[in-house]
Amino acid sequence: MREALAERREIDFYDVAQALIGFQRSLAITTNLILNGTVITQAPSLKGAQILALPPEDGSWKFTTVVVATIFAAAQAPQNSLIGHLLTSAYDYVVSETLGFHIDFTKTLGQQYDEIRKSRIPLEHQSQNRFDSVIEKCQTAIRDMHRPIVWSETAHSATLSSQTDPRRVPLTPTLDRRSYEYMIFTLEENTPTEFIGRISSYNMNTYKGRIHVDSEGRTIPFELSELARSRGDISLITRSLALNADARTREDAYISCVGFRNTSRSGRLKSYRIIEVHEYAGGRG
Repeated sequence: MREALAERREIDFYDVAQALIGFQRSLAITTNLILNGTVITQAPSLKGAQILALPPEDGSWKFTTVVVATIFAAAQAPQNSLIGHLLTSAYDYVVSETLGFHIDFTKTLGQQYDEIRKSRIPLEHQSQNRFDSVIEKCQTAIRDMHRPIVWSETAHSATLSSQTDPRRVPLTPTLDRRSYEYMIFTLEENTPTEFIGRISSYNMNTYKGRIHVDSEGRTIPFELSELARSRGDISLITRSLALNADARTREDAYISCVGFRNTSRSGRLKSYRIIEVHEYAGGRG
C-alpha cells in the first residue's frame, strides 16, 4: 500500500472538508434527538446545543469538537457528565449500527436512560425506533466521513473517541476501506428465506423500516417489495410496531416474513427485501 499523504502531514483539502461536514451533520442529528426528541434532516436545525470545533493538534489531523448543551447550561457537573455519557453512547450506537457493528440498545442506552431518569434530568427516553430513524438520516454523512480514505486515499483509517470525564474513551467503530465497502456493497441472495421478528420502526412513505430478528440478535433494516405492500401486509407491519412498542416480551408482536437477504461482501446480513408478510402462529424456537 502506498504511503498515505496524512502520514506526511498532508491530506486532500476537499475530502477532509467533506469528511468534517459529515461528522458535524451526523453528530448534530444525533444530538438533536437526545436533547429535543425529534429527528432532523439538516444540521442547522439543531436546537439547544452548539457544536464547536477546536484547532487541530499541531502536526496531526486530529480534530476535536465540543458539544455545548445550551439548554442545560446551568446544570451541575454530575448532570452534565450523565448527559455527555448518554450522547457518547448514542453517537457510538448510530455510527456502529451504520457500519455493521451491533451494540445492544437495552444494555447501553437503556441503562443510561435509567440513570438519567433517576437523576431527574428532564430528558425524554428515546425509543430504538427513533434511533433507527436517525441511522437512516446519517447514512450519507457517515459515508462522506470516509472520503480521505476511499476517494483520494490520502489516509488509511480514522478513529472516533469521546472525552466526557478526564479519561478519553474510544468509540466502537474504526473507519476504513472495509467499513466503507460494508456501506456501499450489497449482494442480494437468489433464494428467499423465512424469518420471524418484531417491527421496531417503519416509514409508511418509503416502505422501509427495521425488524428485530431474534435469531440474528439485532434489528435488521428492511424494505417491502411491491408484492408486500397490500393493505393487509402493511396492517400486520404497523400492528407489530405498535405491540412491540407497548411491551417487547409480547408474543403477538411477532410476524412471519419471507424475503431476500441482502449481505455485505463478507456475507454479513445487511437488510431484507420482504416479499411476504404473515401472521405469526407461534412456536418460536
